[in-house]
Amino acid sequence: MKHKGSCHCGSIQFEFEGPEIESGLRCNCSICRRKGATMTNFTVPKEVLKITAVDGALATYEFGSCVAKHHFCNRCGIYPFHQTMRKPGEYRFNIGCLEGVEVTTLPFDMFDGASV
Repeated sequence: MKHKGSCHCGSIQFEFEGPEIESGLRCNCSICRRKGATMTNFTVPKEVLKITAVDGALATYEFGSCVAKHHFCNRCGIYPFHQTMRKPGEYRFNIGCLEGVEVTTLPFDMFDGASV
C-alpha cells in the first residue's frame, strides 16, 4: 500500500510502500515521551522511501549513541519520521503526518524504550 505524508507546512513530503495502518506504536524513551507521537508499528527500508524537501528544511537530531536519527522540519518543527535504533537505516513514521489516517482513533502498543 502506498502512504503519503508531510510536515505541517509542507516543506517535507514523503511517500513509502507499507502495510495498511490499523494500529500504532508509542515509546516511553526520553525523546518519544516529549514528542508524544504515535508511530507506525512497522519499519521500512530507505529503498522504499521517497523524501522531497525544500532546501534546508529537513533537519536531524541525534543523541546518546547517535544510532537513531530523528528527522524534523526546521521551518514548522514537525517530526514526520525517524531512523530506528533497533533497526539502523529503517524508518518509522509519525502517523499524524500521514494522509487519510486518523491517528486519534487507532489503538497502539507501548514499547519500553526507557529500559533499553
